[in-house]
Amino acid sequence: MKLSMPEELLLLMLDDKSGRLMERFAPSGDYALAGAVLGELALAGRIDSDPAKLWATGAAPGGDALFDGVVAKIAAAAAPADSRHWIETIATEADAIRDTLFDRMVAKGVLRKVEGRFLWVFPERRYPAVSGKEEREVKARLLGVLFNDEIPAPHDALLIGLCRAAGLFALILSGQELDRVQDRINQVADLEELNRSLSSAIQDIYAQIARFAPMA
Repeated sequence: MKLSMPEELLLLMLDDKSGRLMERFAPSGDYALAGAVLGELALAGRIDSDPAKLWATGAAPGGDALFDGVVAKIAAAAAPADSRHWIETIATEADAIRDTLFDRMVAKGVLRKVEGRFLWVFPERRYPAVSGKEEREVKARLLGVLFNDEIPAPHDALLIGLCRAAGLFALILSGQELDRVQDRINQVADLEELNRSLSSAIQDIYAQIARFAPMA
């Protein structure tokens, strides 16, 4: 079963036991998710980018309301804008995007939706994996790229760049493994212009969040 890049990223952000999004990715996960949406559109040939701007290519709608809506916004922009602008813009709709993607993965039989209460008061939804097969396959594919010297598929190169920007590899790999493959992560993540642009934009946004966060 083929999952989109945003769906794969969400699987990696879920706690395996509880089915909750891990708190360490809020709000940074919103930007990574936005980057994954743009990455999926780039692979489909529906957008293109350079360091200064990102634009719609005029490709026909694909029949997917989520992705078609993002392309329509980019195409309708009054003035050209760079990847960072679109990451920030799309991230404002991250809650709705996540809900859509979770519903799709439930329909595909990848996740279960569990309605409940957090601390017996606050309503919440959790999304435990049905079998965990899909997440294991994503991790195995990425690790296969990182632990060999072959040129990765563009999809995997983009996903590795987003995982690097979001700090996901600290959860996927042990500290020793991460030290061993950090140079390879950087090499793969920087292969393509779009990936460099998206990763750089996300890292800059994270840096600003950290800079203006209140001191403990």
